[in-house]
Amino acid sequence: MKKMNIVFITLAVLALVVSACIQLEGSSSDGDAEGIYSASPQPWSEEASSSVGDEPDYGIVFPQDRVNEITIIISPDNWQAMLDDLTELYGEPGSGQSPRAGGPPPQEEDNPAPPGEDHPAGAPAGRPADQGMFIGGADDQNPIWVEAEISFEGQNWEHVGVRFKGNSSLKSTWGAGSLKLPFKLDFDQYEDEYPETENQRFYGFKQLSLSSNFHDDSFLHEKIAADLLRDAGVPAAHTAFYSVSVDCGEGPVYFGLYTAVEIVDDTVIETQFSDDSGNVYKPEGAGATFAEGSFSEASFDKETNQEEDDYSDILALYDALHSETRISDPESWREGLKAVFNVDTFLNWLAVNTVIQNWDCYGVASHNYYLYNDPESGQLVWIPWDNNQALDPGSGTRKSLPLDLSTVGDEWPLISYLRDDPVYYQKYLAYLEAFLDEVFILEEMEETYQYYHDLIAPYVLAESEGFKLALAPQVFDRSLAGLVQHTSERIETTRNFLADQ
Repeated sequence: MKKMNIVFITLAVLALVVSACIQLEGSSSDGDAEGIYSASPQPWSEEASSSVGDEPDYGIVFPQDRVNEITIIISPDNWQAMLDDLTELYGEPGSGQSPRAGGPPPQEEDNPAPPGEDHPAGAPAGRPADQGMFIGGADDQNPIWVEAEISFEGQNWEHVGVRFKGNSSLKSTWGAGSLKLPFKLDFDQYEDEYPETENQRFYGFKQLSLSSNFHDDSFLHEKIAADLLRDAGVPAAHTAFYSVSVDCGEGPVYFGLYTAVEIVDDTVIETQFSDDSGNVYKPEGAGATFAEGSFSEASFDKETNQEEDDYSDILALYDALHSETRISDPESWREGLKAVFNVDTFLNWLAVNTVIQNWDCYGVASHNYYLYNDPESGQLVWIPWDNNQALDPGSGTRKSLPLDLSTVGDEWPLISYLRDDPVYYQKYLAYLEAFLDEVFILEEMEETYQYYHDLIAPYVLAESEGFKLALAPQVFDRSLAGLVQHTSERIETTRNFLADQ
């Protein structure tokens, strides 16, 4: 991005910080895409509150044939508190590099994030004082929660928790001076303060993650990767596209096209498993590699059953994985590992992930997955997360894995130990072939890419300066051909690899 554009964006963001929220060019209903700007919010209704306790309605919340439009209504004081908190964490807005300059965004590999959601280590521990607003919460490792209101299709949900989320996507976007920041919503975050919102749900969903499509010119990586994983039989979050506006006192401002992602410990385990009472872990940091001797409770953030200080299921996986029988008695080792870990699901994920390519996942980085202890099987099940860097080979030191997994060392034993076992390696090869035969089919993928590209194009092109992440409209247009070419090359490369095995 040219220097003058960076200056413009920075000044725009600074002006917004001062005035809480401004109406930038392109944020009126006269924009390029008819109907994408949210109307003024309607009063909260009993019909909206009746969604408490409902079953998840995927047709409404995660539609595949339209872009949902949602408005986040935040008081000027709460919005200012959120921006002040990011300034405390990352410095002044616009003081860093563009999130799209120079290849993959910076990572905190040598200083992994502490337990919690994707928040860089070393963040200041202090938080703004509570000034009479409901701000903050127990999770002080992440940006602060504030109270907001959500408007969607004429319904309003009051006293909803909202905060910024993400790691590199958040830090780099803020540093570039863009306000297209990722959000997380929690519909009963403030139920203690407002008992009428106890178990409040958004058509059956307690939480939603709103990904900004960071570092993705096509805006399709997060969605397509999750769909491919589920189609291949790997549990993964549902996704859908959302036009997101934010109203912090002066009317809705269009922040851009986001991808809504289902939360694992909310509804993924409820709808994709027969029993949702097990432990959910979100691993992060050194212990998440499963390297021998690396276990620490801090690396396995518990998302469910937090009152139970019991990590015996994780320790059992460590013990089984590093058992001496791996060398002396491989059959016994496989039986022991299978008793505590769903190896087939992991190998299936590994095959899909390696074919499509992903440079921000296990084997490259020690995060972006969940583990669920399925009570029905007693096994820990691998659930991938944060797929916005999928369908991308990476560059420099952050490259996706080769098909033969030869570059993976024993610092990533869940991959290297299974690769070195002949039985498991043959299963991995079988999953590669099944993925190509049943899911990753070029003609079908071309149709899928074209369909979603056309669906979201008006919303992408309507993003205004200060909010958009794409460099120019032609970058978005070219991304479609890039995805098709990537898919074609990966199918050919994988077929050739399998032919040589």
